[in-house]
Amino acid sequence: MLPVKNTFELLEKIENENLLPKLIEQLNKDFQLSNIDESFDLNTSINQLMTCLNSVLKKLIQFNYEDYLNLLYRIDVPEKELATIKGSNLDENIEGVTFLIFKREFQKVWFKSKF
Repeated sequence: MLPVKNTFELLEKIENENLLPKLIEQLNKDFQLSNIDESFDLNTSINQLMTCLNSVLKKLIQFNYEDYLNLLYRIDVPEKELATIKGSNLDENIEGVTFLIFKREFQKVWFKSKF
């Protein structure tokens, strides 16, 4: 189902499965349930979504770390995978977290579409 190793492979799989709108809906739902006032347009391209999510995560880390942690908990990003992110700066770490968020959200929508 999801043996992807990097963001490029994951984004390609999302597009091939035609699940981008569902992924955006799930992301919006998790943001809303986390009481974070951000949403993403359903017509957003995958690259725009990644850029926007990176920006939102950076703001959360810098200005509201508690909401950032709550979001990761709500999305259910595994702590073991978070611990493997070894970026040399904030932007690299955020890219790693974005990959994990996309990966988890894709798992959710993939399972819903198949079962």
